[in-house]
Formats: sequence, C-alpha cells, structure tokens
Amino acid sequence: MPRKRVAIVTGGARGIGLAISKELADEGVKVVISDINGERANLAAAEITAAGRAAIAVSADVSDANSVRSMIEQTIAEFGQLDILINNAGIVQTGPVTSITEDEWERVMGVNAKGVFLCCQAVLPLMMKQSNGKILNIASVAGKRGGGLLGNSCYAASKGAVIAFTKTIAREAAPYNININALSPALTDTDMTSLMSEENRQNIVGMIPLRRAARPEEVAAAACFLVSDRASFITGEIMDVDGGLMMD
Repeated sequence: MPRKRVAIVTGGARGIGLAISKELADEGVKVVISDINGERANLAAAEITAAGRAAIAVSADVSDANSVRSMIEQTIAEFGQLDILINNAGIVQTGPVTSITEDEWERVMGVNAKGVFLCCQAVLPLMMKQSNGKILNIASVAGKRGGGLLGNSCYAASKGAVIAFTKTIAREAAPYNININALSPALTDTDMTSLMSEENRQNIVGMIPLRRAARPEEVAAAACFLVSDRASFITGEIMDVDGGLMMD
C-alpha cells in the first residue's frame, strides 16, 4: 500500500490556502496548516480532522528563518516525512508608490518573496535526499502585468519575484525528481480581496472574459493537480487561473 503524502500549506488557515488544505486532505494527503495566526490555524485543522482527515496546525512566520525551520521540524516530528510544499502565505499593501513606506515595502517583500525563498531553501535538502518532491508557489497575475489588478506596485513586484524564482529553482531541482511550479490567479473571492472597493472590484471583473472572480476552490483544484503525480512531467510552469484574462 503506497504511503500517504505529507504537505505543508503556508497561509493555510483561510482563503485559497484553506481551500487547498481541504482538497489535499480529501485526496488523502496529511496536511500541515501553517499560519501566522495560530488560533486560526487550529480552527482550520480541527475542521479537517472533524471530517476524518489528517491535519495539524503550526504557527509560523514565513519571513523568519527560525520560524520556518521550526515549522519543518514540527512536520517531520509529527508525520516523519514531507512530500509537498505549497507557498501560499501572502499579504497586500495598497496605495500609490509615493505613499508606500520603506517598512511597508519590506513587510510585503518579506512575506511574499522572502517567505517563498526561506521555505524552499528549508525543504529542498529533504526532497533532494529522498529524490522526490513537489513545490507550488502561489503567485498572481499582478506579477505578470503589474499591480493594476490586485494590490499595488510592491505586491506586483513581490509576485513577479516569485515567478522568476520559481522558473529558476525548477531547473536546479529537476535532476532530483522535484517538480516546482507556480499558480498565477486573477481576482479570487477571499477575505483579502473583500477589502477592495466595489468600484475597483467591478473594474477588475470587467477585464475578465468570464465576468466574475474565481472561487478559492477553483484555484485549489489547479494547485492540487500541479502537486499530484498527474503533473509529474510539468516543472517551471506558471499556470494562469485567470478566467481568460488577456495579457497586455
């Protein structure tokens, strides 16, 4: 009988991360729900275990190397292995570039870009040793076309960094049978995007041929495919989940 895989989902306690965590758990994956909000992570894990699935909660700050190392150690201590990493944790800072402070820039880049770097750096030695693994980084259409859709200049810059980083490390990891890809969602109905004005939201929806935002479950379906064995010959790919959005 094949062993059950183990996945870490950062920012896994709500929105896209929670949808991914639930779908992975439904597919028999043991899920580590990592979130900076430990209470929220505990609630998410309890919801999954109540459905008869395997999940634990870990409080972690992905922008801090010690916290990331602790997250990995807790995963190995509980489940004895790690097969999948989904870097979903992310934040947004709105406003024109002239109003963004240096601290705000550092915070967005610290979570969205540095967090992906630290988590990948921490798990890759384990995956290389076992000659197998899947890493998925959640980027954004803003990383391809700028921050006019989601967030602003620093959010777009952080997600552009994730895209470039994904393409590069996918080549480094490929000889070890490790697949590294990214998802690039457009507007998705989450707590984060609910904060935008209705006018801004409608402007974005008007640019999407399907004329609606994505549901977190739709992004999760694409994510779970890319970390499955069905995607074993896909690496370095940036998959759009954007409702047909045309690129400039």
